[in-house]
Amino acid sequence: MKGSRSIVTNLLILLVILLFPMDSFAVDSRQNINIVTTVAPITNIVQNIVGSDVNVTGIVPNSIDSHTFEPVPTDAKLLANADIIIVNGLDLEIPTLKLAEKVKMPDTPIVQLGNSTLQEEDWQYDFSFPRELGHPNPHLWTNIALVIRYAEIIRDSLVTLNPRHKDTYTKNTVAYVEKLQQLDIAIFSCVESIPENNRKLITYHDSFAYFAPRYGMEVVAAVQPSNFSEPGPQEVIRVIEQIKKEAIPAIFGSEVFPSKVMEQIAREAGAQFIDQLSDDELPPAPNNSFIGMMAKNMRIMTGALGGNPDCVAGIDTSNFFP
Repeated sequence: MKGSRSIVTNLLILLVILLFPMDSFAVDSRQNINIVTTVAPITNIVQNIVGSDVNVTGIVPNSIDSHTFEPVPTDAKLLANADIIIVNGLDLEIPTLKLAEKVKMPDTPIVQLGNSTLQEEDWQYDFSFPRELGHPNPHLWTNIALVIRYAEIIRDSLVTLNPRHKDTYTKNTVAYVEKLQQLDIAIFSCVESIPENNRKLITYHDSFAYFAPRYGMEVVAAVQPSNFSEPGPQEVIRVIEQIKKEAIPAIFGSEVFPSKVMEQIAREAGAQFIDQLSDDELPPAPNNSFIGMMAKNMRIMTGALGGNPDCVAGIDTSNFFP
């Protein structure tokens, strides 16, 4: 898969160069800056920091698997016209980054949030992201302390790019971080309400590697192999036995990663299967925000594991700039 993705990306770059000569990518002279992002959570975080008068475009559509996403020629034009490109990093957006390096203006910065947040020795490798393949788990944003660092990096990057608006970016970041801190406190409360023996996660895709150690949970297993295929029979049997042994009441999937295997595992292990957790798909209005996504996750997760789902009832999930 990795090789085929590289071929697709190279062909796309060639197509872009032929269809869109570089002089057609000159950034226009309007006052507003153009920000290009990738996955929906990062796009939403950026939007809450920059304000309503800035163009923020996320090129990975909501509900699309970010690990297998391939940019298209129209994305190339967006990247070429960007004044700043903000991505998660940690190898999540390799095809997009390759394209961006080819088509962006020489002075357009690319900010890789994850790489600037954690030292390499703190990167997580696990079920879906084994160390031997060399690509770390990129899902830092399920740990709210790391999201606060994301917000600070975004603020500082925007101040460097557009210092005239330093006060706006600073004020918005302070207000947004306050909301994140309230969410962080609520997540701790959610986990504390779960019986201690139930504070265990089995998911399809391993999106909670940075979440679990912060909030006092354990990721017991992730079902999806590192090549994003379905697991083999031996792995299915191992997970079923583990669920029975540890009396885990519920396992979790998501609509982005539909899997009949998870239903089979839950049925044979006597556990509840819930396919509504999200790592990068924002919920619909009125909770269409990163904070809304995490609050929904905690309500679902906490209730299924025997805790109090009202633990996030007081969280403000609205955006500053709809």
